[in-house]
Amino acid sequence: MEAQSILQDTFFILFYGGVIMLNVVAALYLLFRRGNAIAPEVKSPIRLRRWAAAFLMGCALSHVSWVLYLSHGNSSVVAYVIVCGLDLLMLMPTITGILLSMLQDRHRPVWPFLLMLVPAFVLISVGVIRGDTLVFLPLTFYVTFWYALLILFIYKAVRQYGRWLRENFADLERKEVSQSFLILAMFLLFFLFYSITTERSMVVVYLFQAVNVVILTLLVWRVESLQELSESTSPGAEPAGEDEKASAPASPSIPVSIGPLLKKHCEDGQLYLHHDLTLAQLASVIGTNRYYLSLYFAQQGLTYNAYINGLRVNHFIRSYHKAASDGRSITAQQLASESGYHSYSTFSAAFKQHTGKAVTAWMKDVAE
Repeated sequence: MEAQSILQDTFFILFYGGVIMLNVVAALYLLFRRGNAIAPEVKSPIRLRRWAAAFLMGCALSHVSWVLYLSHGNSSVVAYVIVCGLDLLMLMPTITGILLSMLQDRHRPVWPFLLMLVPAFVLISVGVIRGDTLVFLPLTFYVTFWYALLILFIYKAVRQYGRWLRENFADLERKEVSQSFLILAMFLLFFLFYSITTERSMVVVYLFQAVNVVILTLLVWRVESLQELSESTSPGAEPAGEDEKASAPASPSIPVSIGPLLKKHCEDGQLYLHHDLTLAQLASVIGTNRYYLSLYFAQQGLTYNAYINGLRVNHFIRSYHKAASDGRSITAQQLASESGYHSYSTFSAAFKQHTGKAVTAWMKDVAE
């Protein structure tokens, strides 16, 4: 596409300039705002805020570099290779940082993935030195290979993170990232392939700007709605209870007192109604460690999250029956809150998983 056809489109120039400003403002907002505007009650991960801000600032710089390139008539092959190379070398590391930071594992480094970008840097350097675009074919294959490896790695890591959450937290609200990961991965795939495409129609150029706005919106929302895990509860802080495993026998026997203690403190004492109760906190209350408590739940064929949700759903059922027998009018939303749930949607999903019925259908059956 000719540079003049782009630069003469006034509406596109305004749209393009607006996207640059949005990226800069969003990056500065994530870097310097102390609290959250979208979810004020949430403390978002600092590491994720910084990587997201770096990505958005990289997007703005990328846009500016393309404007400078087009304004000179896009006649220089070397300039074209440099601009495309800057896109990849600025945005691919920040994309990696964002995806890894969503998992909140402070001990998972980014540098191995950055090291894998060395061949891409070499190919770009060769293109600049030789002054041709022949490097784009091997570069495209390598970037595709690199991105596929990254996505496969992150996909596996997200699944492990989800299992770790269910084994350690009673409340998963504002902690899960699987849906956001899939959406981001799809948008960023489009973004990367756009960066290495040599021929673009005006429709594709407009579409890319729209996708940039969507990515920006999603990133800011995800950053501000993801609850930061404390140092003591983050995945990398206590990797699978290694310290506790080291002090345990080779074939540890689960203390027989765990079951009765859970019944006394968690079930009869209704400790399960406490929001954000963690496995480590419950283990401390009953006088054991989280390694033995994890083994106990595994022996029962449960995760910690399923155990707590089962108690909460049963509490809801008992409370509903009692309210009905007393002739009291009470909403399912109110009862769900009293049963330990932050959000009704989370309760609804847990109720259906536990009983096999939707809340409204169950309530209808009880009324009949």
